[in-house]
Amino acid sequence: MSKSINKINSTAVPVHLENVDTDQIIPARFLKATTRDGFGDNLFRDWRYNSDGTPKKDFILNNPTYSGKILVAGKNFGCGSSREHAAWAIKDAGFDVVISSFFADIFRNNALNNFLLPVIVSEDFLQLIFAAIQKDPKTIISVDLEAQTITLNGTSQTFEINNYKKTCLLNGYDDIDFLLNLKPEIEAFEQKQ
Repeated sequence: MSKSINKINSTAVPVHLENVDTDQIIPARFLKATTRDGFGDNLFRDWRYNSDGTPKKDFILNNPTYSGKILVAGKNFGCGSSREHAAWAIKDAGFDVVISSFFADIFRNNALNNFLLPVIVSEDFLQLIFAAIQKDPKTIISVDLEAQTITLNGTSQTFEINNYKKTCLLNGYDDIDFLLNLKPEIEAFEQKQ
């Protein structure tokens, strides 16, 4: 399975809530696992399921009308504790992109380190996305990492990303893969010294 991300054209799941913290994304009681697998089952656990484990019909992730590789979230997504498990849960649930008008810094960095692209858009553009999905859940959002654009119904906006992380996502590199890719250049530099 390739970890690289370039162009994502997908429908989206809207979580139209602000200030969603990492404990709401993945509750602390599920942080005992030592691998990244299975966290998607507990994404938004307390919002998705009743205490007896049955799905809450009114939570968006339990509504089959909404699907896709893009999660659209309200402002200040990923605030709270620094748990990397929040990015693991979103990625394990099948999302490659999270869109919001603001991400907590630690969450944004954890997402980038786990091949989950956090796209920051203006508040106005975010509200356009929510309105488009509400009107038509099959609305396609196009995210082009190389061009750093997000497009909705012919309207585009650019987004910022660190060049290093952009290179890593485009090539499916983690930090070690990135250095290994530079090995010939590093060796050539050393031989000149």
